[in-house]
Amino acid sequence: MSIPLDILIDNDRNVYELTCVAISMANVLSANGDEEIENNNGKVVSTVLDKVLTEHVEYSSDDKE
Repeated sequence: MSIPLDILIDNDRNVYELTCVAISMANVLSANGDEEIENNNGKVVSTVLDKVLTEHVEYSSDDKE
């Protein structure tokens, strides 16, 4: 699995928000491990970006405006 560049380029969502979600998820998965990461030769970032960009992750933002 590699980074889904076509989805990344065509993305029109908030990049800052996606980055925060990806960083948080990468920290959790690298600390706890994941079967999908093991199947992907330990590539945490590629796995996380694929999950975030293909919307396999649900998240909410806390807007304090």
